[in-house]
Amino acid sequence: MSRIETLLSKMTLREKLGQLNMVASGYAVTGPLLGGDSPDAIRSGDIGNLLNMVGVDHVNEVQRIAVEESRLGIPLLLGFDVIHGHKTAFPVPLAEAAMFDRAAWARTARIAAVEAWNDGLALTFAPMIDVSRDLRWGRIVESAGEDSWLNAEMAIAKVKGFQGSDLSAIGSIAATAKHFCAYGAPVAGREYASVDVSDRALHEIYLPPFEAAVKAGVAAIMPAFNSLAGMPMTAHEPLLKGWLRDKLGFDGVIISDYNAVAELMNHGVAGSLAEAAALSLRAGVDIDMVSNAYRKHLPEALSAGLITMAEIDASVRRVLALKERLGLFDQPYRRGTAPLAAMAGNIDHHEVARDAARKSCVLLTNYNDALPLTRTERIALIGPLADAQADMRGPWGGASVAEDSITLRTSLGKVATVVAQAEGVKINSDDMSGIATAVEAARVADTVVLCLGETAPMSGEAASRAHPELPGKQRELAEAILALGKKVVVVLFAGRPLTLPWLFHNASAVLMAWWPGEQAGPAIGDLLMGQESPSGRLPVSWPDAVGQAPLYYEQYPTGRPFNPNDHYTSKYIDAPNAPAFPFGHGLTYGAFALSGLTVSKTVFGPDDTIEVSATVTNTGKRTAQETVFLFTHDLVASLSRPLLELRGFAKISLDPGQSGTVTIALAARDLAFPGRDLQPVLEAGDFEIKLGSSARRSQLLNTRVTLKL
Repeated sequence: MSRIETLLSKMTLREKLGQLNMVASGYAVTGPLLGGDSPDAIRSGDIGNLLNMVGVDHVNEVQRIAVEESRLGIPLLLGFDVIHGHKTAFPVPLAEAAMFDRAAWARTARIAAVEAWNDGLALTFAPMIDVSRDLRWGRIVESAGEDSWLNAEMAIAKVKGFQGSDLSAIGSIAATAKHFCAYGAPVAGREYASVDVSDRALHEIYLPPFEAAVKAGVAAIMPAFNSLAGMPMTAHEPLLKGWLRDKLGFDGVIISDYNAVAELMNHGVAGSLAEAAALSLRAGVDIDMVSNAYRKHLPEALSAGLITMAEIDASVRRVLALKERLGLFDQPYRRGTAPLAAMAGNIDHHEVARDAARKSCVLLTNYNDALPLTRTERIALIGPLADAQADMRGPWGGASVAEDSITLRTSLGKVATVVAQAEGVKINSDDMSGIATAVEAARVADTVVLCLGETAPMSGEAASRAHPELPGKQRELAEAILALGKKVVVVLFAGRPLTLPWLFHNASAVLMAWWPGEQAGPAIGDLLMGQESPSGRLPVSWPDAVGQAPLYYEQYPTGRPFNPNDHYTSKYIDAPNAPAFPFGHGLTYGAFALSGLTVSKTVFGPDDTIEVSATVTNTGKRTAQETVFLFTHDLVASLSRPLLELRGFAKISLDPGQSGTVTIALAARDLAFPGRDLQPVLEAGDFEIKLGSSARRSQLLNTRVTLKL
C-alpha cells in the first residue's frame, strides 16, 4: 500500500478535513498566528495548509509541530503570493508581458522560486493568466494583457520557471494558475462583479491559457471569485470537474480563493455553510482557503448526504500527492538549506531585475527624437513619483521591502546633469501649492523629466477605476510645466493604460514604465540616457477614451465596417475607433523597415508547418531591437473569424544600416478554432499571413496561403 493510501486508511474525518483546510498565518514575538487558531490546531490535524507565513525559521517551527507533534506527522503545505518576485521585486506581470521574451519570463519566475524556497515556502499563487481587455479592472496589472495566445505563452514560461522539471528539487515551488475562469471580464470592469461571456468566448479566449498551464504541468489551479453566467466559479462543476479534470485530465490540487467557499452564500447558490462546502467539494475544489467551511461544516454535509466520503478522500489524496511531489514527507525541513546564489545559476538577482525593468518599459511617443537625453542637458526632475520608493514595487510587493527599491531621484543624478528637483503635487491630494515651486525648478533646466501616474494601490485587487486618468492634481502640474515650452519627457508609472490624449499630444516623449520593480531608477536612467534602447511592446491596446473599453485588437468583422464617409457604419461619433496606441506598439531609438515577406509554402496540409520570413532593416542612427508579430486571418470559414489572430513573434537586434531576417514557424494545427459544437475544427481555405511591428492593420505586410485537407 502506498504512503498516501496508508495515511488515508488511518485518518479520522477530522484529520482528513484538516488536509483540506488552509489558514492565513503570520508571526509575532509570541509565536505563530494562525487565523484565530493556536498551534494546537496543527497538533490535532485541523490545519494542513498555511498561507502568508514567510521565513525559514518560522516555517520550520510550525512544520516541526505538524511533523513531530501531530498524530500522523503529515507536513504542512505553505503558500504565499509570489507574484512578480519574492525578495527581489521584478516588474509587475503586465510589464513583464511587454518584454515579449519567454526566457526572461521563466528567468524571473525561477529567481522568485528559489528566493521563496529559501524562505521555507512550497507554493505560490501565481501565475495569473486571466485575459484582460478592460483598463478599468485593477487586476489587469497582474495579467499578461488582452491576448489569449500571449497569456498561454506566459503561463508556460512561468510554470516552468516556478516548478522546474522536478517539484522536489532544490529551488522548485508549486505554481497555481489563476483565476479560473474569465475573471478578467467582469461587468463594467468592476472587481468581483459577475461575468457573462458566450461559450465561444470562453473556449476561444479565456480557457486556452489554463489548458496551456495544465499541459505545462501546473501543480494547482485557483477558481475565480466571480460567477460565470450565474454559476460561481468556486462551485462550477461543469468547468472544474467536467472540463478541467475530466476533459484535460488535471489531477492536481484546486485551491479556493480567499474565503470564496463561504461567499457562495452571498452569490445566492447556498443557504448555509454546509451547502456551500458541499457545492465546492463536489465541483472539485480540494482546499478551502480561510473560510473554515470545509473543516466545520463538511461533517454536517456528509451526514445530510450532500457529499460522500469518497469525494472527501479524493480531495485528500490530491493534497497529499502534492505534498509528496514537493518532497515534504521525506525532507520537511529542507527548504532554506541551500546557497541562494547557486540555486539560480549564480546570476545577480538585482541585475536581472534591472534588465527586466529596462525591457518592460514601452516608449509610447518620442517627437523629434526628444530621447535619449544627453549628459550636457540640464534636467529638472519633477513629479510625485520621482521618489516614490514603495510604489516602484507595484501592488503586490511580496516579501520585498520598500527600502530596497531605487527611485529615479536616487539614480538619475549619477548619469545625468540634474539641476533641480520638485515634487509639485501629491497624488492623493488636491493641494496645488507646490506647483509654483515645480515651475520655478523647471525654468532653470533645459529639459524636464516629469514623473506622473498612479500610486501602486490604485492598481491590483479591489482597485477598479471608472476614470483611469491622472489622479489628484497631476494634470494641473503637467499643464503648468508644458506651458513653459521646454522639452518635457514624461515617465508614466501605472498598472494599467491611462487615458491621457492631451498628454500624449503635448509632451515631447512619454515612456511607460508600469511598476518596474526594485531597479526602477537605474533601469529608467539607462533608457533615458541612451545606454539602452527601449524595446518593450504593449501587451494591451491603449484606449484613447475610457468609453472604448473593453478594447482589443482581435475584433471580428462586421457587415458595416468603418467608413468615415458613411454615417451608417461601425464607429463612434465622438471618438476614434482606433486606440491611442495599438497592441504591440513600442518605439525604439532605431528606426525599422520591414520588407520581403515570404512563406516556405503557399499551399500546405494539416500536418505541415510553414515558415514565415521577412527582412528587417535598421534605418535609424542607433542600435536597437525590433519585435515582429505574426498574425493570421481566416478569410472564409464556417464561422466569422477575427480580422487578426496572433500566432507568434520574433525579436532581432540590429546596428544602424544593418539588415537581418526574422523567421516565425506556423503550424497548420494552430489555425484550428472551436467549431459550431465548440470542438476544435481545422478548415481548408485561404488565409492571410500578416507580419508587422504592431496590430495596426494598415501597416502590416500581407500575403496569402492555402490550406488543403
